[in-house]
Amino acid sequence: MTVLTSGSCLCGTVRFEIRGPFERFFLCHCSRCRKDTGSAHAANLFSASASLVWRAGSERITHYRLPETRHARSFCSLCGSPVPCLQIGVHRDGALLVVPAGSLDDEIANAPDAHVCFASRASWEDRMAAAPKVDDLPG
Repeated sequence: MTVLTSGSCLCGTVRFEIRGPFERFFLCHCSRCRKDTGSAHAANLFSASASLVWRAGSERITHYRLPETRHARSFCSLCGSPVPCLQIGVHRDGALLVVPAGSLDDEIANAPDAHVCFASRASWEDRMAAAPKVDDLPG
């Protein structure tokens, strides 16, 4: 099987490859995903058929599951960057691979399928489009 994409954490300690397709790409606006990312939404790719190969740093991965929910995340214990998470028992066919889109080092052809949990988005999100766009850090 061809390696479709590779990724890593911010510090480069954790590196991985995804072999196989992503079936879905969701931007989730729920309060849990906003807390996970510190941003307006999480951008996650999902696959029930792709495989995950850890290339380095798997011993540095920390997993967290919010008690009594299906909400889980994995991250580098050194830099805190989110990394792929294999969620068991949340998909009808077994495990579901969840890959933070921002953790990928390679470009992907997938476009987001949907904004999910949009009704629970942050109150300030609708005003983001009006913010000035600058190509560098402000002075």
